[in-house]
Amino acid sequence: MDFPSPLRPALFTTGPLGMSDGPDLSFMCSWRDALTLPEPPLPGSQRGAPCPAQDLLWEPALPGPVPLLPPSPDPWDPGVTARDLLFRCAYHYRRQPQAVLDVTEQLSHFLWDHGDMAFAPLGRLMLENFKLEGSRSRSKKVTVVNVKNLLRDLSGHQPWGCPWAHLSHRQRRFSILGGPVLSRAVSSLLGRLLREELALRWEQLLLDEAFTGGALAWLPGRTAGTGQLVYPTGGALDQLQLQEVSLTSTGDPQVLGDPGCIQLRGPVRQVVTRTVQGEALLAVRSDYHCAVWKAGGQGRPAPLQVLRVEKGATGVSLSPHLPGELAVCSRSGAVCLWTPHDGLQQIYKDSDTLVFRDLSPWRWADFTAHPRVLTVGDRTGVKMIDTQAPPGCGLMLFRGGAEASCQKGERVLLVQYPGPAAATRLPPTLHLICTQFSLYLVDERLPLVPVLKWDHGLASPPLLARLLPPPGPSCPQPLLLGGQGGQLQLLHIAGDGASPPRLAAPPQSLPSSSDSLSAFPLLDPKSQQQLQERLQAPTIGLSATLAPHASSAPVLCVFQLSAAGDVFHQRLCLQAAPSLSDAGAPGGPGPRRPPASAAAPSWDSQAAAHCRRWLEALLQVPPAPPLWTAPTFSHRQLLGRLELQQGSGRTAERLRTAMAEGRLLQRGDLGPPLPAAEPPPAPEPGPRDELTERLGEAWAGRGAAGWGRQQDQASGPRKQARRSKRRTQLSSTFSQTSCMDALDDPGSPGPGQSPPGARSQPPGTPPSRASGVPSERRQPLQDRAAGLPAQASPERATAPASKPTPSLPGSQPSRKKPRMGF
Repeated sequence: MDFPSPLRPALFTTGPLGMSDGPDLSFMCSWRDALTLPEPPLPGSQRGAPCPAQDLLWEPALPGPVPLLPPSPDPWDPGVTARDLLFRCAYHYRRQPQAVLDVTEQLSHFLWDHGDMAFAPLGRLMLENFKLEGSRSRSKKVTVVNVKNLLRDLSGHQPWGCPWAHLSHRQRRFSILGGPVLSRAVSSLLGRLLREELALRWEQLLLDEAFTGGALAWLPGRTAGTGQLVYPTGGALDQLQLQEVSLTSTGDPQVLGDPGCIQLRGPVRQVVTRTVQGEALLAVRSDYHCAVWKAGGQGRPAPLQVLRVEKGATGVSLSPHLPGELAVCSRSGAVCLWTPHDGLQQIYKDSDTLVFRDLSPWRWADFTAHPRVLTVGDRTGVKMIDTQAPPGCGLMLFRGGAEASCQKGERVLLVQYPGPAAATRLPPTLHLICTQFSLYLVDERLPLVPVLKWDHGLASPPLLARLLPPPGPSCPQPLLLGGQGGQLQLLHIAGDGASPPRLAAPPQSLPSSSDSLSAFPLLDPKSQQQLQERLQAPTIGLSATLAPHASSAPVLCVFQLSAAGDVFHQRLCLQAAPSLSDAGAPGGPGPRRPPASAAAPSWDSQAAAHCRRWLEALLQVPPAPPLWTAPTFSHRQLLGRLELQQGSGRTAERLRTAMAEGRLLQRGDLGPPLPAAEPPPAPEPGPRDELTERLGEAWAGRGAAGWGRQQDQASGPRKQARRSKRRTQLSSTFSQTSCMDALDDPGSPGPGQSPPGARSQPPGTPPSRASGVPSERRQPLQDRAAGLPAQASPERATAPASKPTPSLPGSQPSRKKPRMGF
């Protein structure tokens, strides 16, 4: 661990940082670019033939990655996008564009989609101001709103705006009544909670720290060119798959058999593999659990231990020195050493950040060149701690500030230890640190000042990094950087223990999974959108390995895992570019694509057929259920979709049979009749609560029917009284007419006599209906009957002449009553 012999005197300045008169070296990407004199030859060493680093080019074999495995059968939902959270119209008074969260639109969506949760607690408070469906009230109170008419007015409302721009008086009255209550309860409480949720979702869209480190790993096999891909799958990413893969000399991966599956109780966020002293280990991190397995050859890994993290795990790392030792860190700021035999040992805990205040609870831990020294990182910096030293001791390795020429708002995203010198020719004291703007290589022997800095220029934050062994004895090491949005960048790192690391060639931008859209056939708009969303899914895993080669050119196979559970692969062949003078020198302004003079790759027939089969399997995956459906105010209860699907098959079959036989469809064709279910026991009668019944009917959508029954019950006794009174009046009128007919007959018997030939009435029979005629109406009826012509009958002809009918007592002489107006 000695210092390198040739140090760079031009990089040392006098005085405090930022106050010296020396040149500003922040734009330099490495120590090599700051040299003004040629590097002197190393004493006592002979340099071999230099590798033509300027001519290195890893050329992709195809224009884009190809799916390796069939798509997951579970539906995948892309979730919330930036378009769903931001204002759609820009502010004209802003000089610079700025992302603004649309809280008002999201609040209206929540109130419209989940009105039962938002307004249910307020229903009791506003109950007296609402009138359910019923009789039309003549009251002209402004403080009462008819619910039926209000729902009818709101039935045409749409979440993106009402198609007609009018406002009824009912809606205005409702807004006046509910404004004071809704503004205090809904806007203050729900608005604050919704704003916090939107801010959290926006931070997750910008940086999803859950998959830091990657959820895809390559576990080498017993023979060269074989191994296992370890990755999660399923709709919840809770199934750990182990797929056997064999690499040919050309770099084409071949899937061997069906994958092994391990069902977990939580989503897989990180997968780490490492082989130490011939023992291969597999570690998995979930949200609140960490587990470790021992991989024994090509079989199923044997579980060793599972650890539960109460506050939530943020990172797990495997030791490159001792087999079975892990470093686990949590959101509480604690870092522990974990071995399946000895258990947990807390070595560090600090809830505050290292350099300056930052609200992120993300923590990361990794190992160093010394077995008992670890690195602990947060968003502000990285610190080295000794597990055997007293608490509080440590040395800052990286600080987000002027020492590393960091930009404003720059934060640490990933800290990774490449490994010991057995797997790389770089010094074993190097550490890789990634931020959203730059890539840093820091040496333990020279802390705080990076030995290499490169502005990667990725559109999304780099959460994935893989440093691979050199493909040849005189070639630099490839370093893969993967962004959250799927962008890939390949860097070439050269250096040894006697010289600092440097970029040996300009970085390359590799094709991403979204570039493979041209390999698929053209589809209808809906299927095309589904395919694009699947290919543009965020990248949550990255792995790479070198294919076995003897005399041919080295081939690098790169694997990518998307958030939808799809695994893509691409082959990169190492070739020599004849002229890269127009592409820029090392340390140029940005990465480059392969030069246009090189032969552009195209899709071959085998890759196109494989993509076509993968697309056919993808289109058979059922779509994800919609998160929102348009509400309706209809009170009709329709037959459920499930019942229709169950009965449609049998009914259609019997209908076709009946049509083939030329007969009508009978009731027996629909299946055996259902047995009559016993009626449930009647509930015990209790005090009737009209308000509860009305609210229950209204929530069930039967408010109109319930109100009508209540009105019928209330008006039933009155209708019965009116009907009996009307029936009494009609019977009285008929009694008067019958009585006058009896009085008009001169031969009719008296009240106590019976007519000849009539049967005798039993005692107790009520008297004749003539007694019910008022006395003041008897004389006019008699006068009118006397003016009618007499009709002879056989019985009257033989009967003796009768005396004139005597006048009833109290009767007056007949006289004609005057009529009004005459």
